[in-house]
Amino acid sequence: MDSPRGRLHLMKAEAEGRVPIGDAFVKRMDACLGCLACVTACPSGVQYGPLIEGTRAVVETSFRRPFRDRLFRSILFAVLPYPQRLRLLTAPLMVLTRLRNLFESRSWLNRLPARVRALLRLLPDNTGCSDSQPERTPAEGPRRSTVGLLTGCVQRVFFSEVNRATVRVLSAEGCEIIAPAGQGCCGALSLHAGRESEAKAFARRMIGSFERTGVDRIAVNAGGCGSAMKEYGRLLADDPEWANRAESFSASVRDVSEVLTEIGPARAPRHRLEARVAYHDACHLVHGQGVHVQPRSLIEAIPGVTLTESREGELCCGSAGIYNLVEPEAGEVLGARKVAALSALDVDFVATGNAGCLLQLVAAARGAGWDMRFVHPIQLVDASIRNQVL
Repeated sequence: MDSPRGRLHLMKAEAEGRVPIGDAFVKRMDACLGCLACVTACPSGVQYGPLIEGTRAVVETSFRRPFRDRLFRSILFAVLPYPQRLRLLTAPLMVLTRLRNLFESRSWLNRLPARVRALLRLLPDNTGCSDSQPERTPAEGPRRSTVGLLTGCVQRVFFSEVNRATVRVLSAEGCEIIAPAGQGCCGALSLHAGRESEAKAFARRMIGSFERTGVDRIAVNAGGCGSAMKEYGRLLADDPEWANRAESFSASVRDVSEVLTEIGPARAPRHRLEARVAYHDACHLVHGQGVHVQPRSLIEAIPGVTLTESREGELCCGSAGIYNLVEPEAGEVLGARKVAALSALDVDFVATGNAGCLLQLVAAARGAGWDMRFVHPIQLVDASIRNQVL
């Protein structure tokens, strides 16, 4: 019952009234990563993603979770999708990261509740990076395209350097970039956790913020966000006011690697970057969006870079939205397994196209005592264009 096929049988049984939405049913659905690897593997083309998301939405409206679980999830969703609230927590988070390092050095961290321990382990050392992204950035040279940019939530606060690298690369390649200040959260975390009404509200706000910009494409540098935004048409299909607008919006969404591929041959010269790089496929990028070749092509086009693949590269790192926080034991095991495979490669960088994966992999490597450098692929391209050392 913990396989994709088993969960599909349970979903069907619940829909037919043969299985109640009780503890056992919810446990099976919660245990699913939602990584969508089963979609890639399925010979029948079953679209598991909308089914697990729909089932989780039913769970969230029909099942009353234990108080501690409700409280923990409520806190997560009251903070994570809101960059301003994340910024307000910058100071205490920095204190916690110092305490975390002290705990890990003395093995005290393992005495804390599993979810609190997972939260502490995932906190980056450089919390609260400033986000000074302008709303409009001109193209360098003749303009090839006008591109909207999703600045994100966790991405904006913890990985703002990825956004800045994205803007520099797109601008160098002849794109005018527009990043609306009022865009807000894309709703990915809410959608994948079954908080459907919340996800719809975020989607409407996102669509509205970009409709007035007149961009050709919307670039996304976080795999989970891009996957959710490409689903807006399905998410809002029953909303007469928003259905067509959502469909049009989703058709314009691209991962940043797709944008750079679509606009044509590279214009900005690439300088040598002597580095061995392993690429980790973010699940919602490769399985949810089918983006596999483009990030690798961008990396391989950098002179001096050697790209390599890890053993068990198809496996999820255990991030999966909020999975590593609400199912911390399983998430920690998956993260450790992933970095163990990566550590055997003797590489200089591990590149991945999703903020959640970056947080998870950095935490797993830190916990294992392995000194690895994790970056977004666009940061490698940016370093090559600017002839700078990462």
